[in-house]
Amino acid sequence: MTDIAVPDTAHNPAAQQGYPPMPQTPSALMVWALEARQAGQIANSLAKTSFVPQSLRNKPADVTAAILAGQELGLQPMASLRSMDVIQGTPALRAHAQRGLVQSHGHKVWIEAGASREKVVMKGQRREADGTYGEVQESVWDIPRAAEMGLTGKAEWKKQPQTMLTARATGEICRLVAADVLYAMPYNSEELSDGSAEPTPVRVTARVDTAEILANAETAKRAARPVSGPPTELRHEQPDLGEDDSAWDDVQVAQPADANDGAA
Repeated sequence: MTDIAVPDTAHNPAAQQGYPPMPQTPSALMVWALEARQAGQIANSLAKTSFVPQSLRNKPADVTAAILAGQELGLQPMASLRSMDVIQGTPALRAHAQRGLVQSHGHKVWIEAGASREKVVMKGQRREADGTYGEVQESVWDIPRAAEMGLTGKAEWKKQPQTMLTARATGEICRLVAADVLYAMPYNSEELSDGSAEPTPVRVTARVDTAEILANAETAKRAARPVSGPPTELRHEQPDLGEDDSAWDDVQVAQPADANDGAA
């Protein structure tokens, strides 16, 4: 008699839910895909409840993304939903959750005594792999600094300036001390909500034309190709720019600004 292999669905969660059975050694991507489906089922149940922040309510797809993003940061589903907002399409942790997450990895973050509606000083130390702590980092946020960035005229800054100063200092010190912990969400929701968490634009100091841009790109492309046999002379061909390239006449290349120009 010939034995017939029967799929074992009892120990295969994917098969139990009607999905194609997973191989004996599933890839990390396959595991993630199954977890995403499970997160989606949870999201459909929670999206309409008051446990979900207003920015995520009735948006099961966004709730799913929040749960998965929180999982990558080490947060449980409900903790993710209580700690995260979506600001203009960008997910972000709230300042208190950002601070707590960094502290949960063993790093030190604290507010110096004397914090007020005018000034907040926050300090932190990174915990190294050998258990020691690195140099103390400091973030100072005060009303003059916020005013320079155009923040003090915003509603939340008028109502609770100390809270907003603390949130700003939290985001800055956490990025200084534990950027690897926050790699997926470097800015907190308070920073994003006032619309000024964007990087400072670099200064433009050089100009190039379309031909130079495309010629350099073609040269780099040819140079990157694997070479078999004796090397041949690299040809510099003029790229076809089409009938009208006037839209590219004013193309500018951004160069890094001088370090002294961006000093706060």
